[in-house]
Amino acid sequence: MSMRRDRSLGVASIVAEALRFQSPESIIFAAMELDYDVVIIGGAFSGAATALMLKRKHPAARVLIIEKAGEFDRKVGESTTELSSCYMTRLLGLTNYLGHHHLAKQGLRMWFANRPDQPFDDCVELGAKYQARLPTFQVDRSTLDQHMLELAVDAGCELQRPAKVTALELESDRAYVTYETHRVSTRWLVDASGRGAMLARKLGHFQPNTEHPINAVWARFTGVKDWDSYEWREKFRDYANACRTSRNWATNHLMGHGWWCWIIPLRGGDVSAGIVYDSRIFKLAEGANLGERLRAHLLSHPVGAEIFGNAQIIEGDVHAYSAMPYSSLKVCDTSWLTVGDAAGFIDPLYSPGLDFCSYTSCFVADLLARSLAGEDVSRSLAYYNEQYPVTYRLWFETLYKDKYYYMGDAELMAAALLLDVGMYFIGLVIPVYKDPEREFLHLPFEGTAGRVVGAMMKFYNRRLVVLAKRRLAKGCYGRRNAGWRELYDGFVPDGRVRKLIRKGLFHWWRAELTNLRLILTPGVKQGAASGSTATSTAVAAPL
Repeated sequence: MSMRRDRSLGVASIVAEALRFQSPESIIFAAMELDYDVVIIGGAFSGAATALMLKRKHPAARVLIIEKAGEFDRKVGESTTELSSCYMTRLLGLTNYLGHHHLAKQGLRMWFANRPDQPFDDCVELGAKYQARLPTFQVDRSTLDQHMLELAVDAGCELQRPAKVTALELESDRAYVTYETHRVSTRWLVDASGRGAMLARKLGHFQPNTEHPINAVWARFTGVKDWDSYEWREKFRDYANACRTSRNWATNHLMGHGWWCWIIPLRGGDVSAGIVYDSRIFKLAEGANLGERLRAHLLSHPVGAEIFGNAQIIEGDVHAYSAMPYSSLKVCDTSWLTVGDAAGFIDPLYSPGLDFCSYTSCFVADLLARSLAGEDVSRSLAYYNEQYPVTYRLWFETLYKDKYYYMGDAELMAAALLLDVGMYFIGLVIPVYKDPEREFLHLPFEGTAGRVVGAMMKFYNRRLVVLAKRRLAKGCYGRRNAGWRELYDGFVPDGRVRKLIRKGLFHWWRAELTNLRLILTPGVKQGAASGSTATSTAVAAPL
């Protein structure tokens, strides 16, 4: 389908200086020689959001979106966070759409066990006791991406779809894009191609994150049990009475040594479920096919066995990614920029993907609007190139580096969950809700304060890794994965979040005391981690 207006391509003259150094009048004159002001490769969330925000800030911008897929597919994980939800509701204006077409999310919950035959109501549960305070959503990314693209077209963007980009030519003040049988010129090229990372790969900036070797397998299921059903209330009365909110609308996680599984409800009744695992620690058991291997793993966890006992995989809807995390060494230059997953990806745990999409699309749209208005954006380009790698690196080191070693131990993950989310609220969520227009233009971990906070978070994450490895060596990893719940009040964007941080510190310090006792205990017992599946293999790394 072509929505491009007929326009002669013209002959683009070559200028010695980049357009950002010219006067506004000369920029307008030179821009008329180009077919477009901005060409965006990729029309999913990041590309469409960038286009929409740009058209709102600079309505005269001539924007072309090139999308290769005739229909969008679903992405790994389908939850928003408080941060990305703020961007969608406050800045993109999607509140009404999200409320009518997607599900309200009730936080996240984690479930732990220490043996496959453990009773369901004996498993450890971490999660909120009450309704979520801030809006978050369980989204079907294929329909969300389509809606965003339609909004961008309605705002005046042109669309070529399906259309495959076959060649890119980059100059200091413009770019040329070849797709199908067309070759167009543009002042700015935006790469929103997702994991394809077209520009990063073409320019040699693509960098796999080999420190974090995670893989994912996921599918959609029907026939999944309702966490809040009458049947379950009759069967597990204490479980039902302990919580005041819906467990069914939460993102539920099954946790194990070296892996975790998500369970996400979707509008219409289907459920998205998948596993993410660290290949250094865990190997998914063999089976007839990928879908059956995933289903068998879900059933190997006591909670998964209850939930997925009668569930069936939707045929043809099984997906997998290997070597998931990567980044780009450079995210922009004088004629191009990257946004969203085209710039980098870390891990689906805590659903940070749309957070990165929110920050990058907002920042790039603002930069483009200012450039097209005649402003010198060289400092903004330098900032984006310098700060994005810092943001990516610190986000990875504070939240994910070696986390898979301890995520199967309920006591250690209770500390991490409360501290991670508490610091997330204090450092990002609270400022964003006070002034989203300003805060989304500043990437996380910016400046000295950001690096200090990053250092603090890296420290407790490293300590939890050390504690986990000692427990593995002593044969007591996951020993407390039975008989208790941590149902906290819920995270709120004000000073009350400090209460939950204190809870996290308590779990951490208690784990440190346990570690001290283990150090003083003579002898070391080498043993496998307690877990919900026999295919989980403990790695007794150096302490």
